[in-house]
Order: sequence, then structure tokens, then C-alpha cells
Amino acid sequence: MPSTKRCVLSYFFIAVLIVLVDQLIKVWVHSNMLMGPVGRIKLIGEWFKLHYILNPGMAFGLKLGAKYGKLALTLGRIFATFLIGYYICNLARKMTSRIVLLGWSFVFGGALGNVIDSTFYGVVFKNCLPGSVSPWFHGQVIDMFYFDLLEARIPCWIPFFGGNYLCIFPIFNFADLAIMIGVALLLYDKNKKEVNATKTKNVEEVI
Repeated sequence: MPSTKRCVLSYFFIAVLIVLVDQLIKVWVHSNMLMGPVGRIKLIGEWFKLHYILNPGMAFGLKLGAKYGKLALTLGRIFATFLIGYYICNLARKMTSRIVLLGWSFVFGGALGNVIDSTFYGVVFKNCLPGSVSPWFHGQVIDMFYFDLLEARIPCWIPFFGGNYLCIFPIFNFADLAIMIGVALLLYDKNKKEVNATKTKNVEEVI
């Protein structure tokens, strides 16, 4: 049992480190950068930049349009993050592979990082949308990493999206990156198991 407990704590420690790095970057961006194209900072030539934007909803700016849509989204994020943490504990008890546990710890850390934004940033940074019923649970997520591969303004005559900028690669944050890495690790483990199962089946057929 003690070894299992240490195992769980080590993966939660990884998640905590992800949250700390994510929040430090977001606080720095908020404190030192202007929002939008005018405040962009070049990191690698013209194609990788810091670009400070606020994301009111989910990935790629998707959001719920109802009056309490943002509140429902934040509470849903909190519940999903709790489930992921509980799932990691169960996986550790079952002595699941380290790659799977590492993948879920990255997903957990990334999810928790964005939950902090949605829950507290409306109060701390006062960045909730106008008309929000409360600053609590109505904060906007801070995004900043931008691969400037293609950017163009959508014609104003196009319904719903007209006048907005179209980016071929979405602007994201460190928490999003952690989630993507976690998913990649989980897919890698799944593919590895499928390959091993296929090899075992082929050997059995030969025998």
C-alpha cells in the first residue's frame, strides 16, 4: 500500500508542476503584454510568437451561448478534472503502465490549469465577459502560444464569423500543450499494445 501511495503522489506531483508552470506563464503574460496583435512578441522568427488573447469558452474558442453557459462550462470542467484525478488513483492501484499514468497526469495538470483560469481569473484579473452574473466561475482562459503559419481576416459578409481573424493554427497555452502531450502518450501506449497483440497473434498462428 505505501508504494502505491507514493506512486499516486509522484504523478500528482507532475500535475502540480504543470499547473505551476502554466500559471506562472499566464501571470507573466497578463502582467507584461498588451492584448492582441499589437502586443505580439517574436520567439522564433515570424512563425512562432507570443500573442495574448482571452478565450471565453473551450478549445478553439467554442462556448455555450446561454446566460449561464459559462457557469455550466466551468462547473463541468471542475467535475471532469475531479473525475480524472480519481481515475488516476484507480489506475495506480491497478499498477497500470507508467506511460498511461504519465499521460493522465499531464491531462489532469492541463485541465486543472485551465480550471483555475475559469474559476478565479474573473475575480483576480477581472477578465470575465461583460454581463456575467458573477466574476466567480466566469473567468476567461489566457492563451499565448501562436504558430503564425497563416492569418487572414474573414470577410464581413460571412454570417457569424465575419470580421474575425482566421488562424490556421489555434492560439493555445501551456495547459493545452500538457493535455495534448498527455493524449499523445495515451495513444502511443494504445498503439504499442495493439502492435504487441498483433505480433503475439502472428506468432501463435505460426506455431
